[in-house]
Amino acid sequence: MAGLSTTVEAGKQQAALSVRGLSFSFPQESPLFEALSFDIKHGEFVSILAASGIGKTTLFRLLSGLLVPTAGTIAIGEAGNSARDATKLGKIGYMPQKDCLLSWRSVLDNAAIGLELRGASKREARRQVLELLPGLGLEGTESKYPHELSGGMRQRVSFLRSLLGGGELFLLDEPFSALDAMTRISMQEWLLQVWEQHRKTILFITHDVDEALLLSDRVLVAAQSPITTLRELNVNLPRPRSYEAALDETFIGLKRQLLDWIGFGAGGSNGGGRS
Repeated sequence: MAGLSTTVEAGKQQAALSVRGLSFSFPQESPLFEALSFDIKHGEFVSILAASGIGKTTLFRLLSGLLVPTAGTIAIGEAGNSARDATKLGKIGYMPQKDCLLSWRSVLDNAAIGLELRGASKREARRQVLELLPGLGLEGTESKYPHELSGGMRQRVSFLRSLLGGGELFLLDEPFSALDAMTRISMQEWLLQVWEQHRKTILFITHDVDEALLLSDRVLVAAQSPITTLRELNVNLPRPRSYEAALDETFIGLKRQLLDWIGFGAGGSNGGGRS
């Protein structure tokens, strides 16, 4: 079984994430990934677009060290011996589909978990959370509990927890998929504003073409399983963006191209995928 190395060639500019020759399959199942390679630059917002069940969430579990590949390397940042170690050292912020907030902890204490796990005192962790609440639209919610929040507000707290957990690379796994349409649009615009402020490196999973184009610098498309390559589309839309960008002719042209790539273009048929 191949190890996960974070070693890069001397003198070569370090990417936030570099994947080389990644292969993985669950026991007694067909491969999900075979010799997959791609890079994410520092400060980029990149979306992976694919149909449900093709292995997007599995990829995130591999990147974050929750699963170990059967072959290949994953380079995260400039140091560390494996993706699993990198997670422990606070190099990755991982936001799953569900917010996973602890029902017995307030907004303040839920958001502070990552800082506490990294060794910050409870007082210092709370201080840092309080400083960021207004900029994330959470001012006045610090004493509330998860059951008192809307779905969108819960996702904001989840994102803040990931943000404070450390690292320059954030893996966001369809964080808005469970929200209603209006709340989802609001959260997409909110995420754009937060990203403009912090410029963290984000790898975002989605099966929504509009969402991928609205948020991203690049969209990586996986159309078939096993995933061996990711087709790349540069999103040449000016920033900062709002949802009005979806009405732009350039946006519509890019959307047609993506729909064609995933098999929903004129005369196309959707390719199958595996879980």
